[in-house]
Amino acid sequence: MNKEQLSSLQPALADLLSTFRDCFRREKTFDYWQKYIAGLICDLKRKSIEPIALAAEVPVRTLQEVLADFKWDHRRAEDRLHRLVVDRHGCEEAIGVLDASAHVKQGEQTPGVQRQWCGETGKVDNCVVGQHLLYTDNHPTNPFSCVLCSDLFLPSSWDEDRERCRRARIPDEVVHRPKWRIGVEQLERAIGNGVRFSYVTFDEDYGQVPALWFELDRLGLRGIGEVRKNFRCWVTPPTWQSLRSEHAPKRVDNLVGHSPLFCKQRWKKVRIKKATRASTWWKYKAARVQLPETLKGKSVPTDRRYWLIVAESVATGERKYFVSNAVENANVRKLLYVAFSRWRIEKWFERGKQEAGFGAFEVRNYTSLIRHWLSSRIAMYFLASETQRLRGEKSADHAGASRRRDEPAGREDLADMAAIVRGADAQLRLPSVA
Repeated sequence: MNKEQLSSLQPALADLLSTFRDCFRREKTFDYWQKYIAGLICDLKRKSIEPIALAAEVPVRTLQEVLADFKWDHRRAEDRLHRLVVDRHGCEEAIGVLDASAHVKQGEQTPGVQRQWCGETGKVDNCVVGQHLLYTDNHPTNPFSCVLCSDLFLPSSWDEDRERCRRARIPDEVVHRPKWRIGVEQLERAIGNGVRFSYVTFDEDYGQVPALWFELDRLGLRGIGEVRKNFRCWVTPPTWQSLRSEHAPKRVDNLVGHSPLFCKQRWKKVRIKKATRASTWWKYKAARVQLPETLKGKSVPTDRRYWLIVAESVATGERKYFVSNAVENANVRKLLYVAFSRWRIEKWFERGKQEAGFGAFEVRNYTSLIRHWLSSRIAMYFLASETQRLRGEKSADHAGASRRRDEPAGREDLADMAAIVRGADAQLRLPSVA
């Protein structure tokens, strides 16, 4: 990155944050929020409120109140973020990814904290879980990714103790909902703001739920998601509606292993490329199936058919099962490309925690948590959009131009961005580079 490119970040950051000005009631609140965003971007060892406030030379309590108490419309700011993504990064091949992230927390006062499965540690742990929706243009060489929505997953134990919720300032309308249901609401919100997806993808925790597929059908969204091997469906509709096992839906691993519809097929091969790993070869088979839905208390096959795809790693023999509501003449190879693009949200979580303090919240109320996640997502939006712009300007003889261009945004892409929070105001000033 040359000096000219680095200096161009100054007006870019000021221009981005100015689009959110009307979400704030007071100019002073907006100025403090800008300092907070700048602190999230800067090279601070910790990205929580106290170190950012100390670097910005503002009272810690004041910055806490910006997130917890000061008047500003964070829901409107999130809608504005959606429209920025639509206007500046909308494309025909955009993919939505539903996923959850867990953040380890000690104590019992952070909203939603309890012992539950934590992907961050790979075990049941004391943590807070958020449900997120990521948008990516899935560009093979110069990608853009942004998390559009972040909502708290409220465990049922919290929902049953509304007094505890009130102490954490969790609104009464925020209740326990399964993650897939929150994900559907996030998709509706994004679509309402003009976001369009070619496909939506997710892991087996979501794909395992037939109701999610019916919700995607209702929204007119195409999806492909992984399911577990015990997911059940029919390759042919049952002769009778009966509780007898021969008429019940069958496990997908049994269908793939014994149904003539799969056994008589030859394996086809597809090459899957990920930016963070070497290319891998998978072989696959696919067929149309019917999912089970409940009608008058009975499990019956759906009127429409869905894709069931089995993919097996050529190198390791690992098997994955996918379901999709794509049309009958869909390109199965493309469906698999979409399904394997889910890694982008995992990489976003990793970078978001490293570069923009996504998991560095030390708050005790719901509003502060939601506003921190939103601020961190806006900071990551700036890093991602500027990284995409600057990579697009590189030529072959620029230093570093030969590096892998499909890695997500990170601080190294913005060169030596030193601490800038002390000078952050309505016209943010980035440091000059000699």
